[in-house]
Amino acid sequence: MADRYIIRVANTDLDGKKQIVVALCRVKGVSHMLAHALCTIAGIPVTKKAGALTEAEEAQLNELVRAPGKAGVPEWMLNRRKDPETGEDMHLIGPDVKYTRENDIKFQRKLRTYKGQRLALHLTVRGQRTKSHFRINRKKQVSRKART
Repeated sequence: MADRYIIRVANTDLDGKKQIVVALCRVKGVSHMLAHALCTIAGIPVTKKAGALTEAEEAQLNELVRAPGKAGVPEWMLNRRKDPETGEDMHLIGPDVKYTRENDIKFQRKLRTYKGQRLALHLTVRGQRTKSHFRINRKKQVSRKART
């Protein structure tokens, strides 16, 4: 079978000319470390080109990306641990990442937590100093008055 230029994993088109570890990072929610762990679990060499994968390897990788916790990936690699609604560890991919993050921020704003208030004002949340940095959102361009 000839190498393919595009493969489809987790509803994302991956470049077939890149190594599988690098190509998997294009899936939203998959980091370089997670991609490396998934390739190791699947038994796929990390230097193998994505276009050279067989159909079976592609299907196995697709299943691993969708449920890495069940495949034996350590829980600290998952991006949604101890979900507030269900209490379980899960891994989100694709548009679910953005949707869940937006809902978490809306919930924090609704509760009027410190973090929620800072997020609403587009300020830093984790205690950074803001006197000299993080002014990019606050700076307004003032246009000069036209001379006559």
